[in-house]
Amino acid sequence: MEFSSIRGLIEDDLRATDALILDRLSSDVVLINQVGHYIVNSGGKRLRPMIVLLAARALGYQGNAHIDLAAIVEFIHTATLLHDDVVDDSEQRRSRDTANAVWGNAASVLVGDFLYSRSFEMMVAVDSMRVMAVLSHATNRIAEGEVLQLLNCNDPDTDETRYREVILRKTATLFEAGARLGAIISAADPATEAALAAYGLHLGMAFQMIDDALDYGSSGVDIGKNLGDDLAEGKPTLPLIRAIERSDPATRSMLRGVIEKGGTEQIDDVLAAIESTDAIAYTARLAADEATQARQALEALPASAYRSALAALAEFSVDRSF
Repeated sequence: MEFSSIRGLIEDDLRATDALILDRLSSDVVLINQVGHYIVNSGGKRLRPMIVLLAARALGYQGNAHIDLAAIVEFIHTATLLHDDVVDDSEQRRSRDTANAVWGNAASVLVGDFLYSRSFEMMVAVDSMRVMAVLSHATNRIAEGEVLQLLNCNDPDTDETRYREVILRKTATLFEAGARLGAIISAADPATEAALAAYGLHLGMAFQMIDDALDYGSSGVDIGKNLGDDLAEGKPTLPLIRAIERSDPATRSMLRGVIEKGGTEQIDDVLAAIESTDAIAYTARLAADEATQARQALEALPASAYRSALAALAEFSVDRSF
């Protein structure tokens, strides 16, 4: 199933979600409207809202709360992007200037705060303590993941275990929450809810691993950022961690030094080391394992086009080039 076909299956739900997002972005503070619309309309795949919508539909949900929850999840994700770009001093995302590059760091941080607070207003309107518990826990875990990633920056001793803990909290947590929410509003039994949560968690892990591989194995045009951005920021992601583990002593010393000081002056040497150690292929294999576990978790759900679409999203997460 193509990505466009997955979206087509929930086209009406996605249209309703986008309309709600635009409505709840509204503020009488002009700058909030400008920055909010800029980042929300910047070409994102809406993958996280899609998970909420598909999970609910896969369990036969017929109400409207899945639209609210999809919009809430997208607001939380967008807030993290605004904050991430400030922390990372990023200048480009999705082939466009970042909000902080256009309006400055202060505006980006504060609009991110607005999106967080607006999402919690919307959670209250859903009127479910389970929903509040899941999303408040998720936002807390995401913040922890960001801090852990900050601690790992410029640290060449970061290993695969530490890397996995970062992406589990920073990325996979919101995927997990979105899938779980679909089960909660559908009044699913605990086993089904756990299965959907596992699906989201493994999907999120796979998605982030491929994102990190693409930073070294794709063109900036494909992924909307500059090749080696993670390297420039001193982030020891999985391809670099694997290359350090598998390299000869001289190359290992070079890679450790690059992580410690950041920058892309030695990008060609780094890319050569990653290629010679098959670090991209290794990362892709681990991502594929996560995607397989995501698909296996879906076996607890009744067969439907929506379940097939969820499985297809797992395949998309590892077979994409953007």
